[in-house]
Amino acid sequence: MSETLAYLADALRAHPAIRSKLGIAQATGMLGLTGDTAGTPGDDAAMIKTAEGYDLLAGEGFIPAFVQADPWFAGWCGVMVNLSDIAAMGGRATALIDQVWAPDAGIAAPLMKGLRDAAEAYGVPLVGGHTNFSAAELNLAVSVLGKAQKPVTSFDGRPGDVLLAAIDHRGRYVNFDNFCAALDAPHDRLRGDLAILPELAERGQLRAGKDISQGGIAGTALMLAESSSVGMVLDLDRIVPPTDVPLQRWLHSFPSFGFLLSVAPEQAAEVCSTFHERGIWADPIGAVTDGAQVTLQRGGETALFWDHAQTPYLSLSRKEPAHA
Repeated sequence: MSETLAYLADALRAHPAIRSKLGIAQATGMLGLTGDTAGTPGDDAAMIKTAEGYDLLAGEGFIPAFVQADPWFAGWCGVMVNLSDIAAMGGRATALIDQVWAPDAGIAAPLMKGLRDAAEAYGVPLVGGHTNFSAAELNLAVSVLGKAQKPVTSFDGRPGDVLLAAIDHRGRYVNFDNFCAALDAPHDRLRGDLAILPELAERGQLRAGKDISQGGIAGTALMLAESSSVGMVLDLDRIVPPTDVPLQRWLHSFPSFGFLLSVAPEQAAEVCSTFHERGIWADPIGAVTDGAQVTLQRGGETALFWDHAQTPYLSLSRKEPAHA
């Protein structure tokens, strides 16, 4: 095995963006939640069956240092990441609410403007929330409601599926490892790009998927593999970062538009083509396998990144895998 590949696997396993997700298992354990609980914890949004289809409900809380370093961008991200969660589930967002804490209204103003600007850009209304202008410091959480006809979950990946990535490279790093391709994009493009996911879902072309979150490609693949009770191989020779971005950084970066999708082999080319038509990079980057190991592959060599049977990550897989 290449020492360089083993080093990369070790570095990713130790990265704070990937290890931070381990706290989810502690929180869900305290709440008594599992992958079999109502709402399917472990997905990008809670999924609730209705007479017309499915309601989707998601929310995001933000790292205080991130909010305080760039309040306007934090407000924008509060909208953007929630809409990505709904799209990842094959849904369309219908409304947002915000929860803002600040010492006074003046300090909150840039954050509030970021929320308003993003809601306008994406065409999803802010319909209220909770505000405290007597807090010790600035902080933010945002929640979103959406709807889906044919939801895409994290639990339905099957051995033999192709693992695809679809990521918009037309951006730049803004704060930490956040790669943002949304700030300079026309509003109609932002809306149309998010609409790709529910359109693919409604055509029955997506088996499972997640949006690429703070854990990056590597951490998101691990979450998807564990939820689906499968293994995955990430082919590093197929993962193309944006120009001048090192592969290691890209593997733990948080793109503003990025999804991992588990699809049947016969659907892979058409799914990728749908993203390409809108200028979005999309390509097979690996395979879904039996077992519980997520491995890195490059030049015919492999290295173990994580074995979720030996070391649970979110601990939110279902008792009976959907593909069994």
